Amino acid sequence: MTGKEIDRSKRKSRLALEHRHEPLLPQAAFVVRMVLHAAVAIGIVSAALVIGVFGYHFIAQLPWIDALVNASMILGGMGPVDALHTAGAKLFASFYALFAGIVFLLSVGILFAPIVHRFLHRFHIKL
Repeated sequence: MTGKEIDRSKRKSRLALEHRHEPLLPQAAFVVRMVLHAAVAIGIVSAALVIGVFGYHFIAQLPWIDALVNASMILGGMGPVDALHTAGAKLFASFYALFAGIVFLLSVGILFAPIVHRFLHRFHIKL
């Protein structure tokens, strides 16, 4: 190993992807990478769900279970369940829906990044 390769391996995080000149990651290490990426995606979605539940509970004055249902339905892309009656609640629901769409795209990107990278790395496709 050259000094440059040693420095690169020290700087790499567990979520970092290998460079195109590095060998393909072994299957077991790839599974670990997928689990880590899934954990990050689940963490992001869980944080977004907590934000939605608290927002619906405190801004829209919904009971905890109804706040959970509404936040889950918005985050899942299905739409709200309960009618909102105040302007503040409607504004929160609007911004939360936009936020949820971005969280969905972000989490899908995090989940599929290692798969797409492995596919491109395996066939040496340069972007």
